[in-house]
Amino acid sequence: MRHEDARITYERYALALEGEPRPCALVDLDAFERNAELLLEIATHAGKSLRVATKSVRCPELLRRIEAKASAGDRGPVSFMTYTARETAFLRTEGFDDFLLAYPVVSRNDAETLAALARDGTTLSVVVDDKAHLEVLDAAARRAQVRLKVVVEVDMAFRPMGSVHLGVRRSPLRDLHQVLAFVDTIGQFESLSFFGVMGYEAQIAGLGDDFPTERAKSAFVRTLRALSRRDVEESRANLVSALTDRGKRPTLVNGGGTGNLTWCSREPALTEVTAGSGFLCSHLFDRYRDVRPEPAAYFCLDVVRRPGPGLVTCAGGGYVASGAIGEDRLPVPALPKGYSLLGLEGAGEVQTPLRVPAFSEIRVGEPVFFRHAKAGELAEHFPEYLLVRGDAVEGRAKTYRGLGHSFLG
Repeated sequence: MRHEDARITYERYALALEGEPRPCALVDLDAFERNAELLLEIATHAGKSLRVATKSVRCPELLRRIEAKASAGDRGPVSFMTYTARETAFLRTEGFDDFLLAYPVVSRNDAETLAALARDGTTLSVVVDDKAHLEVLDAAARRAQVRLKVVVEVDMAFRPMGSVHLGVRRSPLRDLHQVLAFVDTIGQFESLSFFGVMGYEAQIAGLGDDFPTERAKSAFVRTLRALSRRDVEESRANLVSALTDRGKRPTLVNGGGTGNLTWCSREPALTEVTAGSGFLCSHLFDRYRDVRPEPAAYFCLDVVRRPGPGLVTCAGGGYVASGAIGEDRLPVPALPKGYSLLGLEGAGEVQTPLRVPAFSEIRVGEPVFFRHAKAGELAEHFPEYLLVRGDAVEGRAKTYRGLGHSFLG
């Protein structure tokens, strides 16, 4: 965003939110719709269906708008990747269908929730990678007199030197023979059906590779991503081939994320790709060379103090993202341009001081717009998103929190 464009954007957001109590959060509908169009086009142009990661949105109204964008482009229905059994059941009551629950369930209550959904005709499958998952799901399915579809998660971490692990710690199933043996184990449970495989290559999809002021770092990360890409593609292709040879060709093969959507959409082994953060584009997703969504979600704080020359203080703002502790987990002041957090204070629960550029003329009572590090987590802090188009609030969209739900706590 050029400086003059940023100023215009700031002014229209400030006008749209005039009179709104702060802190508050907004979604720029034009930017959101362009992001949805971008992600849908990348996937469908390559012949893949797009599965929306609900964890990165957490707002039924925005999910409906993604569905509407897909329908308007005649790209077929989108499906959804959920993160808990209760969230899956909630979204079904909101009118959504076709779910892949991407995290295992171990409690009887969660398993029975899924079995009840399947009994009522909901299209769903659930990720498994341990016999304990199979046992609890099978028991619930037998009680409900249904069959549950299960998807085996495969570890897609990159291990270039054996003991070095690059990626997230998810499934214990890495070796081809381990996966094949586990698929055979599924066949021992009469109320479960093997449906597919998924693998999240976080070391590619979640690792930015475009650092304009750090060329060496950018080059290193791109090399790492390229090496890992070859490993991931080969592993998935071999797995699908081996399963097919055994007469167990997977119906669903899921992979990818916003950060590598362009290339994984062209991967022959995949039947579908996943995207989530790219719809709202939190600031961690500014660092990808291949996929460039635009910022669409912000939260707004008031300037309440000028504690000294070149400084202002905003009320609130301590919305820190999960993950490894680091500066990249902090929100960033985005509008007006040129503001920055103070290293010794960061973003505070009740106040957030900012360093102000020399050209700034911001006054006490005026707003500053911030971007969160992770798209979905912003919704945990606000009951609604103000839907802004141009310089006006077009509508209000309740988040999960605003609808009385927090499925992770």
